[in-house]
Amino acid sequence: MTTLDRIDLRLLAVLQTEGRITNAELAERVNLSPSACLRRLQRLEADKVITGYAAQVDPQVVGLGLQAFVRVQLVKHEAAMIERFVERIGGWDEVVACHALTGDMDYLLHVFVADLADFSRFLLDRLLNDAGVADVNSSFVLRTVKRSSSLPLAQLER
Repeated sequence: MTTLDRIDLRLLAVLQTEGRITNAELAERVNLSPSACLRRLQRLEADKVITGYAAQVDPQVVGLGLQAFVRVQLVKHEAAMIERFVERIGGWDEVVACHALTGDMDYLLHVFVADLADFSRFLLDRLLNDAGVADVNSSFVLRTVKRSSSLPLAQLER
């Protein structure tokens, strides 16, 4: 694990909300010279603290109006079956996140599709067509109250 100081945490906090900020602006915000700021950024990228940069896209605007959380239980928990399931999930663009869980369900999928017909096709043609799936439970998002990809870095400074 990489050791992060206060300046590293401030750099990361700014970048999480303003990913297109210039190095000069970022350096000014965290009270560093531009060259020192760039060196820190390069170190954070090399250490895989920063894993990439991406645009945040509004799903409604691009036609992905239905989002669901789908809990999946597998038939068996054999390594080969789990590996096959994980591999298949990786190839499905509708699934934007997949988490292995504790409790009565094995995985939680975050799914984006255009509408209920698309969800039905995803569920019937892909997920339930997988011989390793024993049970599925879906919940549809009615309204998104908070959406953020930012980690709570301020608490690490304490």
